[in-house]
Amino acid sequence: MATPRFYCPIPLPLHQTIALPDNVAHHASRALRLREGDEIILFDGKQGQYHAELLFMNGKAMADIKHFNAQEHELKGKITLVQGLPSGDKMDWIIEKASELGVQHLIPVQAERSVLNLSGNRLEKRQDHWEKVAVSAGEQCGRNRILQIEPLQTLAQFIADHAHLAHQLLCHPEGGTSLAAYLKTQPDIQEICLIVGPEGGWSKRELDALTKSGASQVTYGSRVLRTETAGLALTAACSALMDWV
Repeated sequence: MATPRFYCPIPLPLHQTIALPDNVAHHASRALRLREGDEIILFDGKQGQYHAELLFMNGKAMADIKHFNAQEHELKGKITLVQGLPSGDKMDWIIEKASELGVQHLIPVQAERSVLNLSGNRLEKRQDHWEKVAVSAGEQCGRNRILQIEPLQTLAQFIADHAHLAHQLLCHPEGGTSLAAYLKTQPDIQEICLIVGPEGGWSKRELDALTKSGASQVTYGSRVLRTETAGLALTAACSALMDWV
């Protein structure tokens, strides 16, 4: 069994015993049923991870921090995924797998053809849920950096606020340069922004806006990929083709 890992965004001083946050304590003692003396790994999302021993003092879960491991498991390059908001719980799947594949930054976009519409309290709850999914995925896959998820925004907001993102690739099945061909012309790039539409794709107005803002249209294979598949497939392809794994 792999050593249990917990995201713990608090100071983690070496050779000291700290109280675990309530959510981590509950997960360790109730969900995983860990016992006194079990080894656990803590990480704060900034750098490396800390190996510790689980203790219980007066019913409180504690961690005796033993040593620090600076090893990271990030891609050599940076991938940002701009995801048109999908229906149902597909975003959970996308967040989980994007985290496992090494995406650093995810930007959800409320597209014209998005079936799901979120606002107000419902949006706040969903955003909080997405962040918890990202934390859980990071704990499971061994990353010490949690996938960063921006607040849900319109496409116009994305275009206005993210012009600095280099190599914005508009993933579209109807025309454009193949992903492999594009990457061959850019052998030294260090970051990629993949832009994926919702079910039904981007509208013509949205496609025009993205193209006008400088996004390059790319294709991947001869088949039409579902929204929950496209970004993940392209992420894996970019990582392999650029030798970022």
